[in-house]
Amino acid sequence: KLEEAGVEVTDELSGRKHGTLIVRSHGLHPELLEQARERGIEIIDAACLFVKKVQNYADQLDKEGYQVVVIGDKNHPEVQSIGGYTKRELVVIGHPEEVKQVKLTSRLGVVAQTTQGQENFKAIVAQLLGRAREIKVYNTICKATQIRQAATLKLAQQVELMLVVGGRNSANTNRLAEICRRADTSTYLVEVAEEIDSVWLEGKREIGISAGASTPEWIIREVLEKVKGYTIQMYKE
Repeated sequence: KLEEAGVEVTDELSGRKHGTLIVRSHGLHPELLEQARERGIEIIDAACLFVKKVQNYADQLDKEGYQVVVIGDKNHPEVQSIGGYTKRELVVIGHPEEVKQVKLTSRLGVVAQTTQGQENFKAIVAQLLGRAREIKVYNTICKATQIRQAATLKLAQQVELMLVVGGRNSANTNRLAEICRRADTSTYLVEVAEEIDSVWLEGKREIGISAGASTPEWIIREVLEKVKGYTIQMYKE
């Protein structure tokens, strides 16, 4: 959709000396922002305010002498942007069992990727408590993410099938699918309505639909309309 509107999606700035750079919600490494400024590129910063808060906490903790630990996915662009706000090497932990595998100092400053699940966050912090003499923790999980996850779990417990709509590379969308599966509800993650298989819906009278925070509303509406069309047809038959 962006490309159709004339907007180019890129991961680097090489060869670009003019134009406008829109920073996506995950934020960018400050070095990339500085490169853009030096090239005279106009910057429109659309980074999420919650992400900016995590970046600020990481910067503050680093300056206070803490080893900064981010609870999240090391390959996620949000986490990579946070790494640019610490002079020391950032420690990224995705699961509780990883705590024993990383080298830690006695003073830890902990933040979370904004789309992390609360249970995973708490479990990792509990493990870190046994590894540090001093630990300062900021729960930076986005409130909207928490609400969405809680609502999705409640819905999954009430229906026979869950459809989670969003990108397969989206952390919060995958988290929603995991939550539904942990509720022991048959779950499918789809990016667009065309991926829905009518076989999934056969015999299902209660179908729940949830979506990642970044999923466009028009895609959600298309999924909803397709599910409605299938179910109306099944009832006619």
